[in-house]
Amino acid sequence: MYRVIVLNPGSTSTKVALYEGEQRIFSENINHPASDLAVFPNIVDQLPYRKEIITKTLKEKGVDPGEADAFSAICTGLMPMAGGVYEVNEKMYAHGQIGPGSRHPGNLGPLLAKDFAEEFGGRAFIVDASSVDEFEEEARMTGFAELLRTSRGHPLNQRAAARKYAADCGRAYEELNLVVAHLGGGISVSAHCQGKMVDTVDSTRGEGRMAPTRSGTAPLADVVGLCYSGKYTEKEMLTKIMKTGGWVAHLGTSDAREVEKRIAEGDKFAELVYRTTAYQIAKDIAAMASVMKGKVDAIILTGGVAYSEMMTGMIGERVSFIAPVKIYPGEFEMDALAAGAIRVLDGKEEPRYYTGEPVFPGFIKETK
Repeated sequence: MYRVIVLNPGSTSTKVALYEGEQRIFSENINHPASDLAVFPNIVDQLPYRKEIITKTLKEKGVDPGEADAFSAICTGLMPMAGGVYEVNEKMYAHGQIGPGSRHPGNLGPLLAKDFAEEFGGRAFIVDASSVDEFEEEARMTGFAELLRTSRGHPLNQRAAARKYAADCGRAYEELNLVVAHLGGGISVSAHCQGKMVDTVDSTRGEGRMAPTRSGTAPLADVVGLCYSGKYTEKEMLTKIMKTGGWVAHLGTSDAREVEKRIAEGDKFAELVYRTTAYQIAKDIAAMASVMKGKVDAIILTGGVAYSEMMTGMIGERVSFIAPVKIYPGEFEMDALAAGAIRVLDGKEEPRYYTGEPVFPGFIKETK
């Protein structure tokens, strides 16, 4: 019964939980007032503040960090890496402070885990960082010689849902071919081929289908026209793609419950937007199935929007011919962080070590 303290820093809150084995003993969502965070010029400067509040919360819950076998944290924004459980090393800690993702609160995760482990004992882990990149070569190339596709999405929750399905059917995740769609404010659809995420379509940077707050893909020539129309700055265009596209652009809301309420009240345009989103998600799922040559054991729908029977029903109607559709609504990030640490502590999985080096060095152009 290993004791694992799980840490999940977000933009305005930090989730902390204690697990004994895979049983959650307690979980707390610590809110951080904007006035408290405003005094820190950079995300990394929040580290002592968040650590102090976490320590105080653990004390109030009667939890001694010194009795923890491990501290397991979320991680975002590091260099691309293979999936799995990583033991936080000096290179990861350094990149968390100054690296490419140092502006994202999720990158406080490995810093917090290592600081707690060094002060109280135990080991420090991160699990399936947002920068998991296990793409095949064909998934990387674009029609622009200057641009490559890199993996970005929701690997932690996708893999957690996939592992839940594997456990439910009595098989190992590493022997299954799955298409997993995370349905939230952002949407990602991935091909999980025998334990590796070999391709992903993620709406965060403008790929795939529209999402509640993302634009998704659009004809590139027309997008270039908008960029040079003089109406929008670069920042405003990126905001359209990442924050105010999709449902927000069309309907002024990112809440699936609000959209369904409008549909129930007879709003035909809201119904069209919702139906179009399901249509586009289904296309992405079919595309990921083709990556695995149609050999798909199951299609898994997860994330907050997967609670919607209307949305999952519309998607299922279009893709159930490929494979059975299984629904695991919600998010399992905290459970996944604990489970990953426990797999290593149990000796069931070897920890990986972050190198900070690109997982893909580039294409080799052979000429005769």
